Amino acid sequence: MLKRIAIILLLTIPTLAYAQQDSIHHTSDTTHAEEEYKYMIDLTKKPDAMKAVWLGAVIPGAGQIYNGSYWKLPIVYGAFMGCGYAISINQNRYSSYKNAYLDLYNDQQAGTVSEDIHKSYIAVLPEGYDLNRVGGVDTWMNTLKNRQNIYRRYRDYSILATVVVYALSLIDAYVDAQLFDYDISPDLSLNIEPQIYYDLQQQKSAELKLAIQF
Repeated sequence: MLKRIAIILLLTIPTLAYAQQDSIHHTSDTTHAEEEYKYMIDLTKKPDAMKAVWLGAVIPGAGQIYNGSYWKLPIVYGAFMGCGYAISINQNRYSSYKNAYLDLYNDQQAGTVSEDIHKSYIAVLPEGYDLNRVGGVDTWMNTLKNRQNIYRRYRDYSILATVVVYALSLIDAYVDAQLFDYDISPDLSLNIEPQIYYDLQQQKSAELKLAIQF
C-alpha cells in the first residue's frame, strides 16, 4: 500500500507543477490579450446606437462619423452621388421626350408639324434623321411615348435605390454602434492539463490522462 502511495506522489508532483506552470502561462496570455484589446478600443467611448441613427437620418453619413467609421464615408457618399446622378439624367431625358411628345401631338392636331430644328420633337431625333426616315409622324410619336415611359421608370428605380441606400446607411450606423465593443479576438489556444485518476475501491493502479480544453 505504501509503495502505491509513493508511486502516486512521484507522478503527482511533476504533473501538478506542469499544470500550474501551464495554467499561469495561459492566464498570462489571456490577460495580455484582454489588455491589448482594451487598449485598442476604449469601452468608455462606446457610441449610442440610437444617436447614431438619428444623426444619420438628419445628415447621411453622420452616423458613420459619430461611430468613428470614417473609411465608410466614401462608400456612403459615393452611393448617394451615383443615385443622384441617375435620378438627374433619367429625369432630364424623361422631360425631353415628354415635351417632345406633347409638342408633336399638339402640332399634329393643329396641322403645323414641321422639320424646324427648333422643334423639341425634331431636336431629339437621331443625328442625320428626319420624320420620314423614322417612319413618319405617328411612328415617331409612339417612339417618343415609349421612351418617355422608359426613362420615367428608370427615374423611379433610381429614387428607390436612393431610399435603399439611405436605409442601409442607417442600419449600418446602428449595427456598427451596437458591435463597437464586441470582442473579435477569442482565445483559440489549447489547454492541456494532465490528470491522475486512482480508484481506491477497485484497487486499480494510478492512471495518467491528458485533458484537452478549448
